[in-house]
Amino acid sequence: MPLSHIEKIDNYWALSGETIAKVSSTDPIRGLTKEEAATRLAKHGHNSITTSENTQPLLILLRQFTSPFILLLGVSTILSFFFKEWLDGFAILMVMILNTAIGFWMEYQAHRSMEALKKMSVVQARVIRDGEMMEIKSELLVPGDLLFAESGEMVTADARIINANQLQVDESTLTGESFPVDKGHNLLPEKIPLSERSNMLYKGTFITKGNCFAIVVNTGMKTELGKLAGIVQQAEQVATPLEKKVRILSKKLIWITLGLIVAIFTGSIFYGTPVTTVLKIAIALSVAAIPEGLPVVTTLALSFGMLRMARHNVIVKKLSAVETLGGTNVICTDKTGTLTQNKIEVSLIQAGSLSARVRINATGTSMHWMENNSIPGTAAYAHLCRISALCNTASYQLNGNEASASGDPLEIALLKMIHASGMKPVQYQQQFSKTDEIPFSSETRVMATLHKSKEQEPFYYIAAKGAVEDILKYCSSVLDENGKSHLGEKQKEEWKAIATKHAQSGFRMLAFAYRETSKQEPSFMHNLTLAGIVGFSDPPRAGVTEAIKECKNAGIRVIMITGDHPETAKNIALQLGIATPGEDVMLGSSMKPYNQLTASDRAQWLRASVFARVSPEQKQHLVSVLQDEKMIVAMTGDGVNDAPALKKADIGIAMGLRGTQVAREAADMVLKDDAFTAIVSAIRQGRIIFENIRKFVIFLLSCNLSELLVIAICALFNLPFQLFPLQILFINFITDSMPALALGVSNSGGSIMQRKPYPPETLIIDRKRWTAIFVYSFVITATTLGAVATSHLIFHYNDKWNNLVYNNILFYTLIFSQLFQVLNMTFKRDIPFHKTDVFRNPAIWYSIGGCIGLSLAAYWIMPVKRILGITAISQGDWCIILLYSILTVAIIRIIKKMKITI
Repeated sequence: MPLSHIEKIDNYWALSGETIAKVSSTDPIRGLTKEEAATRLAKHGHNSITTSENTQPLLILLRQFTSPFILLLGVSTILSFFFKEWLDGFAILMVMILNTAIGFWMEYQAHRSMEALKKMSVVQARVIRDGEMMEIKSELLVPGDLLFAESGEMVTADARIINANQLQVDESTLTGESFPVDKGHNLLPEKIPLSERSNMLYKGTFITKGNCFAIVVNTGMKTELGKLAGIVQQAEQVATPLEKKVRILSKKLIWITLGLIVAIFTGSIFYGTPVTTVLKIAIALSVAAIPEGLPVVTTLALSFGMLRMARHNVIVKKLSAVETLGGTNVICTDKTGTLTQNKIEVSLIQAGSLSARVRINATGTSMHWMENNSIPGTAAYAHLCRISALCNTASYQLNGNEASASGDPLEIALLKMIHASGMKPVQYQQQFSKTDEIPFSSETRVMATLHKSKEQEPFYYIAAKGAVEDILKYCSSVLDENGKSHLGEKQKEEWKAIATKHAQSGFRMLAFAYRETSKQEPSFMHNLTLAGIVGFSDPPRAGVTEAIKECKNAGIRVIMITGDHPETAKNIALQLGIATPGEDVMLGSSMKPYNQLTASDRAQWLRASVFARVSPEQKQHLVSVLQDEKMIVAMTGDGVNDAPALKKADIGIAMGLRGTQVAREAADMVLKDDAFTAIVSAIRQGRIIFENIRKFVIFLLSCNLSELLVIAICALFNLPFQLFPLQILFINFITDSMPALALGVSNSGGSIMQRKPYPPETLIIDRKRWTAIFVYSFVITATTLGAVATSHLIFHYNDKWNNLVYNNILFYTLIFSQLFQVLNMTFKRDIPFHKTDVFRNPAIWYSIGGCIGLSLAAYWIMPVKRILGITAISQGDWCIILLYSILTVAIIRIIKKMKITI
């Protein structure tokens, strides 16, 4: 069959190697010719991951002008220039440019996930072409190439194995499976999940043991890795909760402003005010309505939060992710390398009738026996260690506290066990020289070696290890604390039951057997003595249990999503407190596609805390189901298989050490030390930042609304004094910057992790806080206008209306009232005023002092004084300004004590 037929095949694992070679027109010995390889490269393209089109900076910039704030400022700028108010027009234009620049900078994110995938492919590959082995760039691989791969190499394309020698592959980055997977060339059923396709190699995985020849069947975007790239590329990046809330807030401010403008136009008809005057007032209103400092302060507050998180080894790539994490109520976490160490360790030893759990330290220098301390002294354990050292092809060197290792992770774990027991594998190897070997294969699932003693002659030692049920086939006796005893079928079933029980607890079980003989035998796999069985596990990371408990106390649900074995996943989940004993594990094979889910299916998904054997698409679908329930979802992960879900989630959190570059690029945040515990610190900071954002938004809006009310009242009652647009911009420059920023970097936390997350629909400003904003702004408006009225009655009653003096009193009272208003921005009524987090925050006092200095400098610097229309103010008027500014704080404090507002 011609090559075109292989493109229509999607079940390569169900076809023999000969069939694959035939349909791909490949010689299984000589490979392709160089000419044929060049032809196929031209047809199929390079074996690389294509990137999505980059977002054009110009489009991002144009999108900034769709903001209601920017549109309103733009209209105000045009009207100012139309009326030849050049200073006002240029000042408003500068504010508009500043806000646009900030919005552009925040939105402009480089989408480099595809580039990361591409970098994974830039490695060398060895192929057979024209009967010769040659090394080429992996990008030049084509379907039909005869690929050779061995231990330590990355697989560079999807390929069907045709010949394997003790082959094991680490597929954890693709499937989530903790343990290396045995590979062979045998046929498999047509319908079998990716994680069980033992005759296939997949691009991006790693060979941990052995070697193989395989025929390439898919390259580039058609590989499983390429399909994941496509999913990441197509995953919709939804707006963050903070962005949605700011959008809603913006719309409300616009409607308030438009309502006041309509009211002023209605009043102007009654008073006969010229249209030009009304339009100028409308300009002032639009400038007053915009909290110009909001984007700047929000950015700086989030940036400050990023710095705090960086101290806890959390790198935030996107500013809005800081606040989003604080609102998270579900964390979907991968198991391998996230909750666990992704290091295979010996955790259980069964020798004879004795069973013990063990804990070996990271370097293998010590072993802690958590049960039955008599095992180390038994003859069975001594043979178990000898077998582990002799029937082993890995290496493990320990120099002080430094360790270096290579080979099969399970064999490395056995060598660590021997070191931790106070012995050295090399001692066994020096005592016995290997004379014969039966290599491990996926068919027999057994490895055996024959050794000759260098100290006793003639004396031979047979060491064997493998799957429990397969080793037992060769055993006729068992060694326990009473010596050797017969091992019949009944006893073998008992040992199988013991192994099954441990496997159901999440351990991977291997059996160990031996035989001593005085002669070398060509066939030595018979009449073995069972020494015991060993259980391996991927142990939990330190501190994860406590971190999960703190998440639960904070009302945050933790869900484990893994491609690992369901029993292993359940065992880890129970250890960490994620699942309860009676809870079932949701299997990927029982999960329907997202568009076929019924209400019952969704309810079942939402109840489950552990998902096992889950594909990348299913992870993404689970995130979508949770988001459909209005949950804010954080997804942690480290593998290529996690990238689509990381991008889909509201907040993607990747591991920095073990995480693939693909996962790090797809995520919003990266944990530098892979510590799950750092997530708790990040959530705490996110919650603090959300509270701080609320504080300064309430502060900014109460200040801006007071300006709107002052302008509106002066216009509606036809008062002879009014604020100018430039004065409003100056007031906003003073009060919207340093005081708001001081609120934004507050470090108040207290019991913030003892409450549940706010519901996702919780607005930055809810009805209660809008009430507070209106109350605060009415008080500021009343005291500001009260200062003008008091000055008129006491000092200027008999004078003609000195509009400029009244304007200046209005101007400075509004500035000082707003500055002192920051002291009321605390949500705790039961704490004395002088003990509140705001009052005790040095940054608040520095900001108030600095802003007062700037406002007084405007009074003394002549060019600024002239531009702002400031005249001489008497000492009496200064006293009134100060008195009414302090009165603002006192009145609002009394109102808060009466529990009228927050």
